[in-house]
Amino acid sequence: MYKVIPIIHVLSKLGVLFSLLLMVPTLMSYFFLDSAFPAFARTALVTTFSSCTIWLLTLRYNRELRPRDGFTLVIMLWLAFAVVAAVPIYLYVPHMSFTDAFFEAMSGLTTTGATVITSLDTLAPSVNFWRHMLNWLGGMGIIVLAVAILPMLGVGGTQLFKAEIPGLDKESKMAPRISQVAKKLWALIF
Repeated sequence: MYKVIPIIHVLSKLGVLFSLLLMVPTLMSYFFLDSAFPAFARTALVTTFSSCTIWLLTLRYNRELRPRDGFTLVIMLWLAFAVVAAVPIYLYVPHMSFTDAFFEAMSGLTTTGATVITSLDTLAPSVNFWRHMLNWLGGMGIIVLAVAILPMLGVGGTQLFKAEIPGLDKESKMAPRISQVAKKLWALIF
């Protein structure tokens, strides 16, 4: 169990970041006065509170991650982000099972484009924006984002990169560094 706690610590830091991303559709819902505001607000508050709590509880286990920790972190990252991203969809769309909401969120994060929601035109603007934002986040690459952000949080992103790239030669370095590429992509957008 003690081997997983440092990974959970890093995941909690990324959970705080993801809860900040949840604030975008929350504010959009507030300004559009659509009925999805409670779903987004509750999800953002619970995610922020639980991530901060876990972050503080696991603070003493903060350490540099080993390469094998990267694999575990990637799996936990994809699952946790998809679960959190599914909650507002589940709370807003009537008669939707959590499995369908999870499929919708994972579909967005993996940029497959598949959907189980019918009549997308009738969705609240903030929910539709959230679906598109999930596709955008997946397109940017959550792992590339994590590689750019993790060093600022005091965690090396190389383990994530090695866990995510395909192939046998994972020790070769990309030029320029992947974190520089990710930061330049974010600079172009903002």
